[in-house]
Amino acid sequence: MTTTPDLKKTARDEQNGQPETDGESAAHAASAAELLPVATGRRTRAAALELLRPDRGLAVRSALVLVAATGVGLLMQPLLGRIVDLVAEGARRGSVSTGVLTLPVVLLVVVALVQGASTALGLGMVARLGESVLARLRERFVERALALPADRIERAGSGDLTARVTGDVSRVSEAVRSALPELARATLTIVLTLIALAVLDWRFLVAALLAVPVQAWTARWYVRKAVPLYAQQRIATGAQQQQLLETIGGADTVRGHLLEDDHTQRVEKRSHAAVELSKRGVRLVLGFYGRLHIGEYIGLVGVLFAGLVLVREDTVSIGTATAAALYFHNLFGPINAALVLLDDAQSATAGLARLVGVTDLPDETDGPATGRSEDAFVHVRGISHAYGEASPVLHDVDLDLHEGEHVALVGTSGAGKSTLARILAGVQRPTRGEVTMPAGANGRPGAVLVSQELHVFAGTLAEDLRLAKPDATDEELRAALSTVEALTWAEALPDGLDTVVGEGAHSLDAAKAQQLALARLVLADPLIAVLDEATAEAGSAGARLLEQSSRAALEGRTALIVAHRLTQAATADRVVVMEHGRVVESGPHEQLKDAGGPYARLWAAWSGTRESA
Repeated sequence: MTTTPDLKKTARDEQNGQPETDGESAAHAASAAELLPVATGRRTRAAALELLRPDRGLAVRSALVLVAATGVGLLMQPLLGRIVDLVAEGARRGSVSTGVLTLPVVLLVVVALVQGASTALGLGMVARLGESVLARLRERFVERALALPADRIERAGSGDLTARVTGDVSRVSEAVRSALPELARATLTIVLTLIALAVLDWRFLVAALLAVPVQAWTARWYVRKAVPLYAQQRIATGAQQQQLLETIGGADTVRGHLLEDDHTQRVEKRSHAAVELSKRGVRLVLGFYGRLHIGEYIGLVGVLFAGLVLVREDTVSIGTATAAALYFHNLFGPINAALVLLDDAQSATAGLARLVGVTDLPDETDGPATGRSEDAFVHVRGISHAYGEASPVLHDVDLDLHEGEHVALVGTSGAGKSTLARILAGVQRPTRGEVTMPAGANGRPGAVLVSQELHVFAGTLAEDLRLAKPDATDEELRAALSTVEALTWAEALPDGLDTVVGEGAHSLDAAKAQQLALARLVLADPLIAVLDEATAEAGSAGARLLEQSSRAALEGRTALIVAHRLTQAATADRVVVMEHGRVVESGPHEQLKDAGGPYARLWAAWSGTRESA
């Protein structure tokens, strides 16, 4: 129910005592992001076979249809050769009868029609096969990506995952939709045409094979250079997107600290690296085509020369030699297509390896340990956490939450409150220590986090609410909205719960969007609710409304509340005060307010600010 803000900035804020946000858990990854893994070539091929296995029957049928279509198409060259022989024979007699040409011409038309129909059928089956495999890959990737621990994504940088879910998925999709059917067809044409050349005369096959060493060397040369180049391109594109996301996402901070030139240079540097790699790719492809043409001409000269010799020896007819030349000439397209598709194949393989690298990530337990503590509902022991190589932001924190208790977490900016909240909610894994809490059951989650950073998903208001409970009835949706005092404005929308909200549709202000998140919390009905400054984005009037909505949403459940406004702490069952990543005070509001300690100073400062306002 929460999105990630400017993570790197907030991680630094946690260290430097600057204002913190929900993104306090940010990766301190500005120096070196820990990119998500890339699968090996062997593992990528194995994963592709795994994805294909459920549709192997369709794969076999597709192959048979394409073999038949290609075989029928190869009848054209002998028919054309027969026409040449008939014309040559008629020329020797002094006249050519059009009647003798009728049958081969009709057969040419029939062959063309049958080949066209069967090829269309086969390519359609291959396309359907490819779409099925692609859908399976997408499902696995999205499922695994959504299950990744938040800190793992943060260490890699959001740009890395964004590049995979956009550029890599797109590249693989394009290959599956166009390259796979064309490659299948080209490969079959090459194999069957070579067999046909051998049937005409084995010497035609030998002559045609003169092109193979050049073509094989070209392919090997290209693959050796293309594989690392495309891998570098994908990494460079991910780094470029990451830098753009950081610069645009932190635009206010960049402008506020007059860092425009510095960030422009960073973006320019990343973009220049990506462009240079693209230019290398263009030069590589041009060299690839040049070498292919040399191989084609060598093979064609060989076949023509073999035909000349065999015709002079009266071993084959002029028509047969013509058919052989046409066979080889018709190989130009399939061979070039197959070799050129190496470009798409290598690029798609690099993208597939990056996707498989994510789907193969081990299933790391993202949430806290489960199991009921004897003396507390939630048991936090020895929690320490640091972002990357940075200094720890939490130091051996111990904390207990009793069933039904509402605990307010307060402290100065950078104290570690949001980090502790995210760890307790299972969004962040601690560097050291453990959290023990009851496990969710019967679809009821153990813990849910609601923060000031949230997202209104594009779709109807009802669909947005059902993200928390897909099978919720309209009555349940209205009850949840009513609980958080949002039903009135929700029903006042143009189409009520069917109003389309989110980007490009009906917009919701900060207070309404937060109430929507709280309504999702009610629908999810977790055992433990974690609110991380959930009223911080609203103004004073909106904050009071959200505090009422929050109290209603938390009624009857255990809750940890990172309190942006100390009025939330005043109404909590217990207040926990943090300083520099440690718990320094814990107790009821009134007791701490009168104790003269850190909380009393916070309360005095807060009260003074309110009075002056």
